[in-house]
Amino acid sequence: MLHLIGLTQNELTAATLGFFTACAVVLLVFLFFRSSFLEHRRSILREAENQSRVECDKILDEARNKASNLLQSAQDSARDLERKALEIERQVALRSAELEAQTLVHKREVAAFQNALLDFEEKQKLLLSHQNSVAERHKEYSQKLESLSGLSMDQLRLKILDEAKADCESEALAMEQRIVENAKANAENQARKIIAVAIHRYSGEYTFESTTSTLSLPNEEIKGRIIGREGRNIRAFEMATGITVLIDDTPNAVVLSGFDPVRREIAKVAMQKLISDGRIHPTRIEEVVEKSREEIEEVITRSGYEAQTKVQIPFFNQEITHLLGKLKFRLSYSQNILDHSIEVAQICGILASELGCDVRLAKQCGLLHDIGKAINHEKEGGHAIVGADFLKHHGVCAEVVNGVASHHFEVEPIGPYGVIVSAADAISASRPGARSETLSTYLNRIEALEKLADSHPGIKKSFAVHAGREIRVLANAEEIDDDGARKLARNLARSIEDQIQYPGQIRVTVIRETRCVEFAK
Repeated sequence: MLHLIGLTQNELTAATLGFFTACAVVLLVFLFFRSSFLEHRRSILREAENQSRVECDKILDEARNKASNLLQSAQDSARDLERKALEIERQVALRSAELEAQTLVHKREVAAFQNALLDFEEKQKLLLSHQNSVAERHKEYSQKLESLSGLSMDQLRLKILDEAKADCESEALAMEQRIVENAKANAENQARKIIAVAIHRYSGEYTFESTTSTLSLPNEEIKGRIIGREGRNIRAFEMATGITVLIDDTPNAVVLSGFDPVRREIAKVAMQKLISDGRIHPTRIEEVVEKSREEIEEVITRSGYEAQTKVQIPFFNQEITHLLGKLKFRLSYSQNILDHSIEVAQICGILASELGCDVRLAKQCGLLHDIGKAINHEKEGGHAIVGADFLKHHGVCAEVVNGVASHHFEVEPIGPYGVIVSAADAISASRPGARSETLSTYLNRIEALEKLADSHPGIKKSFAVHAGREIRVLANAEEIDDDGARKLARNLARSIEDQIQYPGQIRVTVIRETRCVEFAK
């Protein structure tokens, strides 16, 4: 065997010994590492045990603290609940005492009510007995009264009512007269103060310039040139302007006749240019008329803006401004309507400031109150209604529209502006020299005033005096007493307000007198 592996006996012994030695060394190393591992494991276990013990102690401390806090909170809540329970018990006790007191009071009230009810029943029985007694006495007295007067009770009742009615009417009329006089005195004093302030603060000047239709000519020869050969120049002028040219025997004058004042102004300017230029023929006439029309349109627009600037209000749109400027060429009883509108606007602003109203809205109402007079005849209705419709369609605010529509009280005023415009319009129109009227119009108004006064019963004669500013009425003293005279004056004033158009105001004076004449012989 040894021979086969090539080793001797000594070599084999040495190899065996080396093998066992190596095994022993390995075993020793293993035992060393095993003891070291066991020791390390024991130290780790000790550390883990110590750490777990510390963590357990910490957790136990935290649990004890939380338990202590919870216990303290529970004790506090228990004390709060106990206090609340005591408070509720106290309130219940107080409420019970109040209810017992109220119950006692109610019992006393019920007892008092029962006593009062018994007393009332006794008094009711006594009253019934008295009523029966009064009815019997009333019947007895009625029979005696009928026998003494010879009239039935119904007739006596009507007679007494008639006498009482007459007495009450007399007293009511006297009381009404006192109330009306006091109200008039207070209202007139206040109105006079406000109007006086407005008139004194605005002292506008009146100009009597009017758009005339008469043109002066440098000589008589120019009339032939205006007429032209076979009248072609005058026909061309009338066709271009829509104005009739009247040439008569008046020396050095020609008359322009037309309803539209703007067209008449265009014709006037064009005729003046043609006369100054000297070249008068159909072609030249058309050129001059067209140029004059453009100039007048510019004047109209400029006048509208100037009016708004004078009144110091924001500018309206182009259509309203242009229509407002047309009032420059319109007159009312010789008063220029644009100047009148400017003055009314200024007075409206002053009145509004005195009354505490919006001054800007009042001025707008005053400036636009007569704008309907610039609208042609295609629109039907009064100028106040027509102007208000125009302003409404062009976006003007409702206060201004109502102020314009109601300044003649054709519609009901919504706010104070219609009344303010009406007062300012009357102030502007009634100032001395503001307006004039023809003789025929004046005579017709005087005649209508006297005729209206004579139509009332109990009037002997009436006289319009002071240029129609006062109507004096002579009443029949046998038909009308003093109270009737007051009533007649009031009714006559109302009739004049309803049926007659007049500027300013008219004073009504009723005169009732009794003349006794005797002759000593």
